[in-house]
Amino acid sequence: MTEIVEFAAVPFDYANDGIVAGDPVKCPSPAEAIQHAQDLWKFFGHAGAVALSRTSDFEIGMFDKKQILRRFGNAPREY
Repeated sequence: MTEIVEFAAVPFDYANDGIVAGDPVKCPSPAEAIQHAQDLWKFFGHAGAVALSRTSDFEIGMFDKKQILRRFGNAPREY
């Protein structure tokens, strides 16, 4: 089994239709993803942010199994 785990921080901003996700920022570790998500929310003024991990297994064709590591500010629950 060839699983690949990626960590990312995703910012969220207010838009006309509610809250929209920005571009994910890849991070080398879960701790850095959490810190970066907090920085996006607290210091860069986004409405909210989440730190997450994504697991993909190319051998069996499973992609993007997400796990939320931490939420900051106003981020949608369904993300």
